[in-house]
Amino acid sequence: MHRVIGCQTKRMADRPLSAVVLAAGEGTRMRSTRPKPLHRLCGRPMILHVLDALAELPVHKVVVVVGHRGEWVTKTLIDHAPSALSIEFVEQPEQLGTGDALAVGLTALPEAAFDGDADVVVLPGDVPLLRAATLAAMVRNHRASDAAATLLTARLDGSDGYDRVVRGRDGSVVGVVEHDEVPEDESDVDEVATAIHCFRQGVLAPALRRLRPLGHNGEHSLTGVYTVLHDAGYRLETLVLADPMEAAEINDRAQLAVAEAELRDRINERWMRRGVTMWDPERTYVDTSVVLAPDVVLLPGVLLQGDTVVEAGAEVGPDCRLVDTDVGEGAVVAVSSATRATVGDHARVGPFAVLDPGAVVAAGEVVGPFTRLGSDDDRA
Repeated sequence: MHRVIGCQTKRMADRPLSAVVLAAGEGTRMRSTRPKPLHRLCGRPMILHVLDALAELPVHKVVVVVGHRGEWVTKTLIDHAPSALSIEFVEQPEQLGTGDALAVGLTALPEAAFDGDADVVVLPGDVPLLRAATLAAMVRNHRASDAAATLLTARLDGSDGYDRVVRGRDGSVVGVVEHDEVPEDESDVDEVATAIHCFRQGVLAPALRRLRPLGHNGEHSLTGVYTVLHDAGYRLETLVLADPMEAAEINDRAQLAVAEAELRDRINERWMRRGVTMWDPERTYVDTSVVLAPDVVLLPGVLLQGDTVVEAGAEVGPDCRLVDTDVGEGAVVAVSSATRATVGDHARVGPFAVLDPGAVVAAGEVVGPFTRLGSDDDRA
């Protein structure tokens, strides 16, 4: 399956850069019919957060490897992925491990196109906290060191359960071992491998072909490619994350909630630095797609979702939920809810008012307590 959307107009000053996003897994621990990459954080499917970060890099093409319920993932990205990205979808018919998924993804990036002189970022679709600046730093480090592969790593006090980076006596990287294969003399190593990589494209496909199948399912794990490349004499590098949370993979609902809290903290901090007042940031929830003007005041218990827009000087809260709603300059909305509604400049709504889809509150109008308005309300 190959589909193409969008376009990429940025010209690259360095050798070409592409990306492969691995999004074929079923995610059984989520206990859901929804594909794992489509579970939402702050109103946006987690894979779109990954693509948002990639959109800040000069990538000429992004290949998304889909598998479980791939049509659902594909349609979501066609409808909502950043328009700056040129995206192609490739299906992994059987889930035979991350190494196999990457090999499938590379079929959409022919090496002949750049005579092998290109780089490819590889990452999973379930790392929504990854920052664009971190990806850019990894690519710069990869190119500056002329490495065949660069792995994003983290240092953790409790590293049990994580794949480990193995180094030689001279400190160079010689491989990555899965957590259950860590030798006893390496058990105290605290540098763990993430699932985020940058490879020189020309050496990647041959290395993947040399991976050994593991376990009773015969899966090919991408971690083994580092040993293959080292044994072939290639230089390997790592970049240690300052914030290990960036590389956290989301595998169940508990991890999803932790990531949601982290992302909401980032969103709230960004808006406060842009001139928005939040009385209690811990009780203020703002989706990624919401737009707030300077001098907006958000009181405790506010939930802003979807394409909600709040103009300058407006006050929302306490205890309000607004979905896809426009709030005009200087308006006040208190202890109320609204969905796909419009509140005019300097209008007052609430407390305990409900604005149904299509409701319009005119500029300067007052909608009193315990009022419900719909699209067909005539208040002339």
